Amino acid sequence: MMSLRAFGVSFRVFFFVAICSLMPVSAGAAASLPDFTALVQRHGAAVVNISTSQATKAAPSFPGFDEEDPMFDFFRRFIPRKPGIPQAEPDNRSLGSGFIVTGDGYILTNAHVVADAEEILVRLTDKREFHAKVIGADARSDVALIKIDATGLPRLTIGDPNTLQVGEWVVAIGSPFGFDHSVTAGIVSAKGRSLPDENFVPFIQTDVAINPGNSGGPLFNLKGEVVGMNSQIYSQTGGFMGLSFAIPIDVAMDVQQQLRTIGRVQRGRIGVAIQEVTRGLAESFNLPRSDGALVSAVEPDGPAARAGVEQGDVIVRFADKTVTASADLPRIVAAIRPGTRVPVQVYRSGEPRALTVTVGEWQDESDDKSPRPPRSARPTNKLGLTVAEPTAAQRRERKTDHGLVVERVQGAAARAELQSGDFIVAIVSGGRQTPLKSVPAFNRIVAELKDGQQLTLLVQRGDGSSYVTLRAGE
Repeated sequence: MMSLRAFGVSFRVFFFVAICSLMPVSAGAAASLPDFTALVQRHGAAVVNISTSQATKAAPSFPGFDEEDPMFDFFRRFIPRKPGIPQAEPDNRSLGSGFIVTGDGYILTNAHVVADAEEILVRLTDKREFHAKVIGADARSDVALIKIDATGLPRLTIGDPNTLQVGEWVVAIGSPFGFDHSVTAGIVSAKGRSLPDENFVPFIQTDVAINPGNSGGPLFNLKGEVVGMNSQIYSQTGGFMGLSFAIPIDVAMDVQQQLRTIGRVQRGRIGVAIQEVTRGLAESFNLPRSDGALVSAVEPDGPAARAGVEQGDVIVRFADKTVTASADLPRIVAAIRPGTRVPVQVYRSGEPRALTVTVGEWQDESDDKSPRPPRSARPTNKLGLTVAEPTAAQRRERKTDHGLVVERVQGAAARAELQSGDFIVAIVSGGRQTPLKSVPAFNRIVAELKDGQQLTLLVQRGDGSSYVTLRAGE
């Protein structure tokens, strides 16, 4: 039986141990946690903020009046809508992130960040701002390459996402909700994730906090190497819920290289429909395990058919890569350049067979969603205008045999609040007013303008007209 004195000693020892367990961890223990400060200081300058604007087409309207209201027509006729008075809805604006991959101004971002953008503005950490142009974009992978006119820029080191381990620390830098250069960290949750309608990208899943505005920003490993581009989140609220997805950087770099060299992305195809191999199907097809991609249909005279692939075959290796799940095959095939001959291993009737397939090229015009100028395929001129000859109906409505219709505005024209549908009647120069009669004549006059030189236009909108002065090259 323990004495009271011994009990007191034991109680004091227990109390001391309990108190120690509640004390903060030692400096040595804390040192085992990652410190991201050096990484951010060294590489943060190569991360950029991207803002875009999409000009909207304003409808003729007046506050408080519906177009069906008789008073609407009264105001339309007797209160002319002049180009000099703000009439259009504000531009739609979006925010995103990107990172510099070459010192002469090439920047990677997401295709959805710059899709349909009229203007793209890139802001660096030193507060410099540059207008960017889209070199190319690939909607399938959600990768875009843009360019700014600058040299001597900091750039990031590209890492190998294949060496990433699940549970490894990773860091994101971006502009969530427009808050420049926000840093968040987490771990790799999974690799090779397939998302709905995203068959060509083996996403890296993380629990790094990603929100709107982070799109296009880099994902770093602890060495400061870029291993991915933050692209998507899974959310039921529109905000971060612990599931973020990044495009592996090797995929993004391959896409940007093709965009730079040939202007589009070439993907392989073999012409098969596939499905997952379940345990029951593995038993039915006498397979050793439930791996591979089961061929449910073969395109007649397609690459696979010409190589001897048959319905019911299970593809387990393609181009010396293992096909563990059916989702692996589209990514492996797409990464191979069309025309390449590759070895294929299939199981047929439970027996392995070796075939050779010449990869074809994926062609699907509906997948080509690269950013294009909306409403017109023709580029704008120095004034930021795209114009067209009016139709016969428009001429009758205007009761004139001259003038040009504005199709698209950006730059100087957008800042002067010209709108799609405006009617440019004449050019005023040297005190003379010259009627406009053809698009080539107008573009020729504008092309001869020097940067900074002004040109005045007579513009009609509705029943009113106004003179608008634009400066070339702005």
